[in-house]
Amino acid sequence: QLERRVEVPSGFSIFPRDLVRAPKEWLERTTNLVYHHELDRGGHFAAFEQPGLFVDELRAFLEPFRR
Repeated sequence: QLERRVEVPSGFSIFPRDLVRAPKEWLERTTNLVYHHELDRGGHFAAFEQPGLFVDELRAFLEPFRR
C-alpha cells in the first residue's frame, strides 16, 4: 500500500466527540505534525459547539509561524 506524506506543517485538534479520531502515531507518520492536542469538549462541529476552544486551537497552532 502506497502511503503518502503531507510535508506542509500540519496541526490537529482532537475533540472527544469527533466522528473519526486519527491516532497520533499515524498523524506523525503521514504528516509533518507540528501541533497535536486532545481536548475534553466538542465534537465534529467544534467550531459551532465550542467556538472559543476552536479559536484557541487555531491560535496555538499558528503562533510559531507568527514570529
